[in-house]
Amino acid sequence: MTIRQLPDTLINQIAAGEVVERPASVVKELVENALDAGAGRIDIDLEEGGVRLIRVRDDGDGIAAEDLPLAIARHATSKITSLDDLESVATLGFRGEALPSIASVSRFALVSRHGSSEHGATLQVDGGRIGTVGPKTHPRGTTVEVRDLFFNVPARRKFLRAERTELGHIEEWLRSLALARPDVELRVSHNGKPSRRYRGDAALASAERLVETLGEEFGSNALRIDHSGAGLRLHGWIARPVYNRASADQQYLYVNGRGIRDRSVAHAVKQAYADVLFHGRQPAYVLFLELDPRSVDVNVHPAKHEVRFREARLVHDFVYRTLQEALADTRAGVAPDATSAAQAQHSRAAWAIPQSNLALRVDEVRSGYAALYGVPGGGSTPVLDVPKVADDVAIPPLGYAIAQLHGVHILAESADGLIVVDMHAAHERIGYEKLKAAHDSVGVRVQPLLVPQSVAVSERDADCAEREARTLALLGFDVSRAGVQSLLLRGVPALLADADVATLLRDVLGDLREHGGSRRVDDARDGLLSTMACHAAVRAHRRLSLPEMNALLREMETTLRSGQCNHGRPTWAHFTLAEIDAWFLRGR
Repeated sequence: MTIRQLPDTLINQIAAGEVVERPASVVKELVENALDAGAGRIDIDLEEGGVRLIRVRDDGDGIAAEDLPLAIARHATSKITSLDDLESVATLGFRGEALPSIASVSRFALVSRHGSSEHGATLQVDGGRIGTVGPKTHPRGTTVEVRDLFFNVPARRKFLRAERTELGHIEEWLRSLALARPDVELRVSHNGKPSRRYRGDAALASAERLVETLGEEFGSNALRIDHSGAGLRLHGWIARPVYNRASADQQYLYVNGRGIRDRSVAHAVKQAYADVLFHGRQPAYVLFLELDPRSVDVNVHPAKHEVRFREARLVHDFVYRTLQEALADTRAGVAPDATSAAQAQHSRAAWAIPQSNLALRVDEVRSGYAALYGVPGGGSTPVLDVPKVADDVAIPPLGYAIAQLHGVHILAESADGLIVVDMHAAHERIGYEKLKAAHDSVGVRVQPLLVPQSVAVSERDADCAEREARTLALLGFDVSRAGVQSLLLRGVPALLADADVATLLRDVLGDLREHGGSRRVDDARDGLLSTMACHAAVRAHRRLSLPEMNALLREMETTLRSGQCNHGRPTWAHFTLAEIDAWFLRGR
């Protein structure tokens, strides 16, 4: 076969197959160009879900008339000039492929006026056929008009979905952008009617944009995150475990301002939520990761949806530990918007039981605790730890017990309403956290096997086992390579000696290869401890005295993750007096 040079139009159409997947891809590229140009307001006009028309207008720097032909030339860009620039990209666009690719599969018009020019200019392209530059009145900034997308590539056009579906993809991407850029005003119209407006204000609190885009419920359950270390910064919001989703539709990750998808970071988030999220549910979050641009390669995906981190393991562990610590502080009684200082105050407080609530004197409470829980001098087996009882009468976050409902729930009077606690779920979490803390304090103990076990693995897993021998030893595995596709296991984590350790080892190796680390051993251990805590927790229909109920409430307030049981279900609920009054139509 004869080798021939492809014509430019066909080259651009091939590139369009990678860059322009659907109308939302066009909107993304055009809006990102507007942001790179310093736009403070962007208007997006759509018809038929963007298939008939996409028009993006901005008030950015604009393009000089003589540069318009270059703007639609392949690999022509103002954003990089050298390999050094490419390795530290700070703009959203940089390849110079978007406009020529879009122009090759549409009826395309570009109108712009540079800030230093008195007049605007226009250039039209029809399916890759380039016209001539002409004058046209236009304010400072740029308008790009894309009509009849894929009109000359019918094979691509037939894969487009219904108008509502394509519009939905555009709206979702704009929602993601609005979360990242609250300083930019976005106005959207569809079929001649205004459909969405995100007001832009540099002083607009990001939390306001959070509610505007994801709703009041997400906003009321959002925990603020902001942590820096090792040259990384992670900030944004994660939803409390009680607010979770059936799908990953509210998971937004931005790396240096660029919205991306990353399997390693997603895995780190999933691990951080593993101990508090109900089975099969998805967490919700809006996270911004910032790091040196030279530490991340943004040029690994045609549509720039993915990046590659130079220190992937560092990033994974940083995200995991930051979120794990934040979620560990989701104690019962702590409001979602409470500051870290307030949370710390709650965790240290020694709450008292006021005489006004229970008609008990402090000394009576102390003696009651001694009788019930076997403090020094008593002979009974402790069920719950007894908190210190102070002589003041401050009202703690979970209030004071007033009754037990059907032997299942504790009812408590708080400062502003009613607290309802699932006593089994709460005690289960308390016991679970104590067991974990006890095992963490002594570290992983290795149990030697009487007969070493041969484990069949893939060649790459065997290579990984050799490379990560120190990590495996820290996880409790005494393992060495026995062949090209086999390992010899001589010791295992003592607590998991009765488990399927061969499968566990393979899973650990898979994690080490893909994510640079593994929590499989911890997860397996925690599963066992969770079962032990569940069996040891107080059962339904067991009658508790008021001192017992109050002891449980106080422990909840100082126990990590006590807002959820070991299986991710909530342990408590709060009803304000205003809510209760509304039940009975008081004040109406």
